[in-house]
Amino acid sequence: MASGQRLFVKVTRDSLPQVKDKYPFLYLERGRLEIDDSSIKWIDSEKNVVPLPVATLNALLLGPGSTVTHDAIKTATAANCAVCWVGEDSLLFYAAGFLPTADTRNLRHQIEQSADPERSVEVARRMFARRFPDANLEGKSLKEMMGMEGSRVRALYQSKATNYQVGWKGRKFVPGKFEASDTTNRILTACNAALYGILCSAAHSMGYSPHIGFIHSGSPLPFIYDLADLYKENLCIDLAFYLTREMAGQYNKHKVSEAFRDRVIDMDLLAKLALDIPEILGEKRARRNRK
Repeated sequence: MASGQRLFVKVTRDSLPQVKDKYPFLYLERGRLEIDDSSIKWIDSEKNVVPLPVATLNALLLGPGSTVTHDAIKTATAANCAVCWVGEDSLLFYAAGFLPTADTRNLRHQIEQSADPERSVEVARRMFARRFPDANLEGKSLKEMMGMEGSRVRALYQSKATNYQVGWKGRKFVPGKFEASDTTNRILTACNAALYGILCSAAHSMGYSPHIGFIHSGSPLPFIYDLADLYKENLCIDLAFYLTREMAGQYNKHKVSEAFRDRVIDMDLLAKLALDIPEILGEKRARRNRK
């Protein structure tokens, strides 16, 4: 909790912070989440009790060995704090529960943009423009821009490998065989999964759907994967090669989790999302969810 001083902020029921004002996430494992006098507390495996100010948290990530009461879920969602079920150290993202938004304006806008082929490509073009600021994307098809992105990412991997003097044989991930990957790929997998959890909870909190994408398709969370590609370079890719060198190739999950969390906070990711998502979807600003 040393780096979590920002967690303990007093709020009232009428002044719940917006997504951009919240602490990104808190990961918990091997313990019990329950309520105490209408607030939430965490009881760990050694019976230590930690009060959790969920009104200032964007998401609770519950890892292995976690149990939760019905009232704890009600209290968390009433404070607009997402509850996600994840693998150890957030290596896998399983499921999430959210407070249904009372204001569907953002969701309707997202659906309207996605349903119109021309507007949908324009949204995708705005996303790609952030990765190709000097390129003229006008008139390019989605397929052409995806081809450009594939080449960019492959070159980025190789560039980072060269800069950090780390061996690289390509991106490889086999579900269920995490330990079989090399250190860099393991860090990438862990950071990607944690990023998806944060983005999923933030999108829901702002009234958008993770299931309505503009670039990715045929997957459970296309909009989340669309957004993740905007932030992976610093939060996941650069970090993976940097940590591989720092850890001398020996994977350390605690160092990975701490370093990823630090980068998320340094980037102020939630504040960026509050501005980036509406801009990408062609809105001036996102409306705050009504309680």
